[in-house]
Amino acid sequence: MKAKIIYITAFSALILSGCDFLDRYPYDEVSSKTVYSQASLTEAAVMGVYSNIKSDFNSSDLSSLNWDAFSTVLDAYEACYYSNYKYLSGVVQPDDPSFLNYWKRFYEGVYRANDVIANIDKVPDMSDETKAVRKAECLALRAYFYYRLNALWGGVPVYLENLAPEKYTKGRSSETDVWNQVIDDCTAALSVEALPGKYATSDSNYGRVTKGMVYMLRAKAYMWLKEWDLAEKDLLEIGKLGYGLFKGSYADLFKEANEGCDEMIFSAQMRNEQGQGNVFTRTYGYFHVAGGGGNNTFFANTNFVDSYQNADGSDFSYDDIIPGYSSMSPRARSVYFLRDGLTATEQETMTRYGADMSKYLSTGNEARIKRAFDNRDPRLAANVITPYSSHSGGFTGEPVNYTLRWPFRDSGKSPFDLESKSNDKFLYCIRKFVTVGVEYTNSNYNPVDCPIYRYADVLLCLAECANEQDDIAGAVSYVNEVRSRAGVKVIDAGSVTSKEDMKERIINEKRWELAFEEQLYFEELRWGVWQSDKFTDNGLFEIWGEPVYSYNWGGDKYLHWPVPSKEKEMNTNLEQNYGWN
Repeated sequence: MKAKIIYITAFSALILSGCDFLDRYPYDEVSSKTVYSQASLTEAAVMGVYSNIKSDFNSSDLSSLNWDAFSTVLDAYEACYYSNYKYLSGVVQPDDPSFLNYWKRFYEGVYRANDVIANIDKVPDMSDETKAVRKAECLALRAYFYYRLNALWGGVPVYLENLAPEKYTKGRSSETDVWNQVIDDCTAALSVEALPGKYATSDSNYGRVTKGMVYMLRAKAYMWLKEWDLAEKDLLEIGKLGYGLFKGSYADLFKEANEGCDEMIFSAQMRNEQGQGNVFTRTYGYFHVAGGGGNNTFFANTNFVDSYQNADGSDFSYDDIIPGYSSMSPRARSVYFLRDGLTATEQETMTRYGADMSKYLSTGNEARIKRAFDNRDPRLAANVITPYSSHSGGFTGEPVNYTLRWPFRDSGKSPFDLESKSNDKFLYCIRKFVTVGVEYTNSNYNPVDCPIYRYADVLLCLAECANEQDDIAGAVSYVNEVRSRAGVKVIDAGSVTSKEDMKERIINEKRWELAFEEQLYFEELRWGVWQSDKFTDNGLFEIWGEPVYSYNWGGDKYLHWPVPSKEKEMNTNLEQNYGWN
């Protein structure tokens, strides 16, 4: 699909003129009849369903959120936080545009899927087998959209067919009923014998829904329902279809050359074209990436970075590198992150800031703090640009190594400092998915696919299912497969003290493994840890722990998004979520 088919957005919007669910545009029967009069137009309509998934990964529109910014691994730049992530400040209202945008986006996906499901059998020049496969794809995609709606809102109206505008008046189904609808759609898709379990990367259909994707989606729904045995059964089927861990390094997994490896079960397909590539080089990264469009809207969360273990499996502590570090105030211990050879002016500035300059080493300060990042879980260096490490940027048209140093001096002459959106603060920039050197020439459309489901997650879900069924040894075995590939010491089953201990290990492992892939917010909601982990002593912190801003818990109502005010006005049968009236 990546090689031969571009996601259709404008065209599908034209031929599915009723797709704007919220605004209740009239359903255009003439357009629908035209679409399903020939196979090529129908295929474009199916691509229109897929396009709603791609929008999470390739839009630089400020109305598009990064789901990991709601999780514990990622923080938004200050201005972006106060404008787009007010939900995390505890002051958002039901009329906030983000709620409306995402209700609309997911229901647009439902609408488009319903349209194909209802009409594809009419297409005269399409084989019955292709019709069945495309219908199965749309059943799975509809399930995916309802999965996201249900995780966010906890019960939503379920529409399995498109209606006249004035008939969208259903009340909300229960959360359990929506999960069961997700399961039913997945089961229907899996019943289609012709739906492939897995596509070869050389197949022009690569990137479409497969049975592997559907098993994963159904397993996730079962896990929300705590049906651990059924989830485990589905997850085990995925390995039988030919999926497995990528055999190379974790860092290489996120390169274009390996985006079609056996680990990738379902990915948003990206191309090196305007509007068709992922936006992560622009929103992660830093200023001097290729094309000069680096905007680094997001930074890695400091508590998350500190959570990465040592490669030998022991917990990391700065005190092991710098005795007494944790007993110092954040500003005092900023001294350990200073570059070698500070000027007199820089020393005066840091003294005023509160750094304990008595501990500064004019030569060797950098080497001392770099030891804190040596011999850590290799996934840390693959995901994050750590202090005094470098990244090759392509802003000048030639590869140039930029190094994260403090205080920032100059990115325009050697030695080149890494310049971020917050040069007055020392923050963790993100390395994962970011263009290296001049391999791609525009930061707005990096062609690397964005994984949605991959096999490492299958193993960690299997670990969770095993643990919940009191098979701790089995859970350890699954986690250790992921750790072995990452290059970090495996867990000794004898060191696990309880089921609760193992659950915490699985949660940590999934964060270290899936960071910045936009999946963790939904997992943290499912685990029931989002409130405690996101809002306790957390926010955008400088690398040494000084807060830039803090998150504020707005009460239990924040566990579910409010029904958008506009949608409630149009459908008076919708009940508002607890606490949002």
